[in-house]
Amino acid sequence: MKYDPANLRGDLSGGVTSMIVSLPIVLGLGVASGMGPSAALYGTIAVGLFAAVFGGTPTQVSGATAPMTVAMATIIASHVGSLSEALTVVVLAGLMQVLLGVMGVGRFVAYTPHTVISGFMSGIGVILMLIQSLPFLGSPAALGGPVGAIRALPEALRNIDGSALAIAMTSLAIGILWPRRLGKLLPAPLVALVAGTLLGVLWLKDAPVIGHVPTGLPMLQFEMPSFAFFAIALQPAVILALLGSVDSLLTSLVADSLTATQHKPNRELVGQGIGNMVSGLFGGLPGAGATPGTVTNIRAGGVTRASGALRALLMLALTLGLGRYVEPIPLAALAGVLMKVGWDIIDWHMLARVHRIPFEHAFVILLTLGFTVFVDLIVAVAIGLIAAGMVHARQLEQLELDSVVSVPILDRTFFAEREDQVGSDPFSARVGLVALKGNFTVASSHKLVRVISEDIKDHEVVIFDFTDARYLDDSAAMVIEQLIDVASRESTACIATGLSGSVEETIRALDVLHAVPESHQVLTMDEAREVAGKLLGR
Repeated sequence: MKYDPANLRGDLSGGVTSMIVSLPIVLGLGVASGMGPSAALYGTIAVGLFAAVFGGTPTQVSGATAPMTVAMATIIASHVGSLSEALTVVVLAGLMQVLLGVMGVGRFVAYTPHTVISGFMSGIGVILMLIQSLPFLGSPAALGGPVGAIRALPEALRNIDGSALAIAMTSLAIGILWPRRLGKLLPAPLVALVAGTLLGVLWLKDAPVIGHVPTGLPMLQFEMPSFAFFAIALQPAVILALLGSVDSLLTSLVADSLTATQHKPNRELVGQGIGNMVSGLFGGLPGAGATPGTVTNIRAGGVTRASGALRALLMLALTLGLGRYVEPIPLAALAGVLMKVGWDIIDWHMLARVHRIPFEHAFVILLTLGFTVFVDLIVAVAIGLIAAGMVHARQLEQLELDSVVSVPILDRTFFAEREDQVGSDPFSARVGLVALKGNFTVASSHKLVRVISEDIKDHEVVIFDFTDARYLDDSAAMVIEQLIDVASRESTACIATGLSGSVEETIRALDVLHAVPESHQVLTMDEAREVAGKLLGR
């Protein structure tokens, strides 16, 4: 694409506007993470710059996001013992994202079931609101994540700080009620933050504030941890990498829909991974593609990766001299902003319909949500994926069983052109047909044995027709061997026909037909009819 003055104006507008919209959210996420606002700023700068330069979605802007921040806060609380270990997890997660992109699996990350994503994101929103409920009431943050916040909530309600509550309610009300038409000129989060800060600075001066914020360029903070820690860090790093990848690629899809373009998922993962590695090295929070910032960037005119890079550079310029302006911001003002962010993250569209969708899908959503809030983010994703996989397998089972034909073939029909093969009984059906059409996996394998075994026992000859089978995994192929064994025990002769392509490769590789003579392995149904006639001896 030719870069002209119009593109430059669009990128300038998009970069500046998206930076203004995201700044109050980034500051709030830094406080919520426990690492401080500077960590969120550093992470937004690193991920935003490197994802823009090396990523695969030109109009996407990246940085600290609520899901990644909540995940990081959980990792700090549950899986690491020091800041250096937490940063190691961030670096490892970034490295994994780069490897995912290099190996070309970026397009598969987006296949994470929506039920798991919905439950997880809703859980993230609930966690963010629970954690922010304490500074919303003027109490200090509690240890123990959302469960710790719930335990501390009764005490906070008994000791409400009136000044903090007034500031938080003001910020929240502006975030909710600010007219959308004015939001194009002055973003609601920024107005909410400014209003809450003015209240705290001018009138309600006793409300808790952010306090000291380091300024200047970040220093290298990475320290090589012990070798034993790498084994511990692997699990949270995998979850952080997958979460960041899914979050970024879903944002890329949103950008595609708004710009009528096609992102490059593997390149996007490489860019996000590089950004997270740099962020971890310099003490920043992990980041991902930010949907609100990306939409703002596009609607403000951003058209190339220069807009995302400009946003990161502007954030860097602010960071170098921002500290003294950030310090008096009341924590309650940030809490009001983040309460609205948490509410928006919850997948209300799906939760409002949870009673209408199939029970299995609703179960996966609620299970993932519950584990996310009350147990652990990592466990929640693992359990959610397992549950979703079981639901998917159950659906596949029925679909695959519907594609299996197991029927008797009347002699007078099968041998219609050869009267010598037809006996005196018009309902005689000595030959059975098992035809497989489509794809077959482990999902249906065990039920196939149970259903078809009974049919095989009723015939003298059974024909396995693979003509319309497109794919068999190893489990389904071994089922064919079990069915042939059943036939052997019942003295039922077997014929295989129509083997070709990948299905034949799987069958041959596993030696499934070792009990079927080569003369009984034919290409067409006509040949199978000839073999069956010889076996029946008429």
